[in-house]
Amino acid sequence: MSTTSQPQDRPGSADAEGDHVVLDGPAGVAVTMTPQAAAETARRLDAAARRAAKAPPHTAGTGEDD
Repeated sequence: MSTTSQPQDRPGSADAEGDHVVLDGPAGVAVTMTPQAAAETARRLDAAARRAAKAPPHTAGTGEDD
Protein backbone atom coordinates (compact mmCIF):
# COMPACT_ATOMS: atom_id res chain seq x y z
CA MET A 1 0.00 0.00 0.00
CA SER A 2 1.34 3.44 -0.83
CA THR A 3 0.09 6.94 -0.27
CA THR A 4 0.89 10.30 -1.79
CA SER A 5 0.37 12.28 1.42
CA GLN A 6 3.22 13.26 3.68
CA PRO A 7 3.93 10.96 6.63
CA GLN A 8 2.64 12.26 9.93
CA ASP A 9 5.09 12.62 12.80
CA ARG A 10 2.42 12.83 15.51
CA PRO A 11 1.23 9.53 16.95
CA GLY A 12 -2.42 8.66 17.17
CA SER A 13 -4.21 8.01 20.43
CA ALA A 14 -6.36 5.08 21.44
CA ASP A 15 -8.99 4.74 24.13
CA ALA A 16 -11.45 2.10 25.28
CA GLU A 17 -15.03 3.30 25.09
CA GLY A 18 -17.33 0.67 26.49
CA ASP A 19 -16.74 -2.56 24.62
CA HIS A 20 -14.87 -1.04 21.69
CA VAL A 21 -11.61 0.78 20.96
CA VAL A 22 -11.42 4.21 19.34
CA LEU A 23 -8.27 5.20 17.47
CA ASP A 24 -7.84 8.91 16.75
CA GLY A 25 -4.99 9.67 14.42
CA PRO A 26 -3.53 12.77 12.83
CA ALA A 27 -5.22 14.44 9.88
CA GLY A 28 -8.71 13.56 11.13
CA VAL A 29 -8.35 9.78 11.05
CA ALA A 30 -10.81 8.12 13.43
CA VAL A 31 -11.62 4.41 13.62
CA THR A 32 -13.78 2.39 16.02
CA MET A 33 -12.89 -1.30 16.35
CA THR A 34 -13.68 -4.38 18.35
CA PRO A 35 -11.03 -5.29 20.93
CA GLN A 36 -9.93 -8.19 18.72
CA ALA A 37 -9.56 -6.00 15.63
CA ALA A 38 -7.70 -3.37 17.64
CA ALA A 39 -5.27 -5.95 19.02
CA GLU A 40 -4.53 -7.34 15.55
CA THR A 41 -4.15 -3.80 14.16
CA ALA A 42 -1.67 -3.03 16.95
CA ARG A 43 0.38 -6.13 16.06
CA ARG A 44 0.36 -5.23 12.36
CA LEU A 45 1.21 -1.57 13.03
CA ASP A 46 4.11 -2.59 15.26
CA ALA A 47 5.46 -4.97 12.61
CA ALA A 48 5.17 -2.33 9.88
CA ALA A 49 6.85 0.30 12.05
CA ARG A 50 9.78 -2.05 12.72
CA ARG A 51 10.18 -2.76 8.98
CA ALA A 52 9.98 0.95 8.12
CA ALA A 53 12.53 1.88 10.78
CA LYS A 54 15.03 -0.50 9.13
CA ALA A 55 14.35 0.70 5.57
CA PRO A 56 16.50 3.26 3.77
CA PRO A 57 15.07 6.79 3.67
CA HIS A 58 12.26 7.34 1.19
CA THR A 59 13.35 9.44 -1.79
CA ALA A 60 10.20 9.61 -3.96
CA GLY A 61 9.77 12.95 -5.62
CA THR A 62 13.42 13.94 -5.21
CA GLY A 63 14.48 12.67 -8.62
CA GLU A 64 16.87 10.17 -7.01
CA ASP A 65 14.70 7.04 -7.37
CA ASP A 66 11.92 8.24 -9.70
